[in-house]
Amino acid sequence: MPIISPRNMLEDAGQRGYVSCYCEAWNLESFEAAVEAAEETGSPIITGFNGGFLQHSNRRLAENLSFYAGLGQALRESRAPTVFLFNETDSLEQVGRAIDLGFNAVMVDNEHLEMKSYRQLVKRVVRLAHAAGVSVEAAVGRLDSSRRSRNTVVTDPKAARDFAEETGIDALGVAVGNIHILTRGKATIQLGALARIHEAVDLPLVLHGGTGIPLKLAPRFAGLGVRKINFGTILKQVYLKAVIRKLEFYREPMNPHPFMGMGGPEDAMTAGRSAVKRKIIELLRASGSAGKSRGFPHSKDGAR
Repeated sequence: MPIISPRNMLEDAGQRGYVSCYCEAWNLESFEAAVEAAEETGSPIITGFNGGFLQHSNRRLAENLSFYAGLGQALRESRAPTVFLFNETDSLEQVGRAIDLGFNAVMVDNEHLEMKSYRQLVKRVVRLAHAAGVSVEAAVGRLDSSRRSRNTVVTDPKAARDFAEETGIDALGVAVGNIHILTRGKATIQLGALARIHEAVDLPLVLHGGTGIPLKLAPRFAGLGVRKINFGTILKQVYLKAVIRKLEFYREPMNPHPFMGMGGPEDAMTAGRSAVKRKIIELLRASGSAGKSRGFPHSKDGAR
């Protein structure tokens, strides 16, 4: 099955009452885990990489986006409906590169930009992306983060409607109590605020910070216009836990190969991949997307 139009995936989620999961990858094992989990559960899935992380100021070695984009071939050969998302970037240059390399959805991050500059950037991204048949997500409001407090700006419905109409985006990330990088506990989602945004904005809504979102409310979220929830933190948490556990048994001068790259019971990479896969299967089932691959409508070219 080819990579699917993001519009088709989010529309299908709305019509059939589930929420699509974006399961962010950061290496080969996490990417494989996402594809395998989707195929095993018969789920549509969105996966990809975080542009902000790939160009983070603390990164000691520059990343070549081609290595990450090359994994998109696995999506084109997958049995599951998939979207290839380049997530959370505020670089127009990086967006252009991602589009050229085959991502069919991009998300423009607003964390470090004032609204005027952000609006201008989003307009430029929309022009560039839509000309290539690529979908664009942007955000109105700011999420709190477990790294800081009192930084939340709840999405204003009128501001969101005006922004969507002015920029021509395809999906809208909203701040309604969801929290970025919440490493323990759950966030309190403001369902009333979400309902008001849904009434004002005729676009698929997106909740970032999925690790802290109570998925028992997924059916209610779907009824209030949420078509996608993003997951990243929890996937790295389970990956690290599995890898650390395996490497506890390694001591020099032991043979390193069984612990790294041979794929057997001692392999830390395999353990990490399996842990991420199990967690993604759990998320796909909780979001209601498991089993929705059957009869999935799709475009053959992955256009937005």
